[in-house]
Amino acid sequence: MSETYELYHSEICGYCHRVRRYLDQAGWQLPLRDTLRDPDARAELIRGGGKPQVPCLHIRRDGHETWLYESLDIIEYLKARQHEAQGID
Repeated sequence: MSETYELYHSEICGYCHRVRRYLDQAGWQLPLRDTLRDPDARAELIRGGGKPQVPCLHIRRDGHETWLYESLDIIEYLKARQHEAQGID
């Protein structure tokens, strides 16, 4: 059961900066999709997640997709995944 991730964001969003700062500190390397600079990314976010809000973490796992909004929820989700991978409770 492996997961893949993409972060939909914008350069001018403070909440997006919060998530990207966490990614940098934790050593995560995720594809970033800037919804202001890339109209296709914005369209995919709306089509998949239902709204244009950023940040949004697009999660793919075992043929299922989840669109996770809210910066603190994204950070907590990724922390939990990182802890699972490291065997930390």
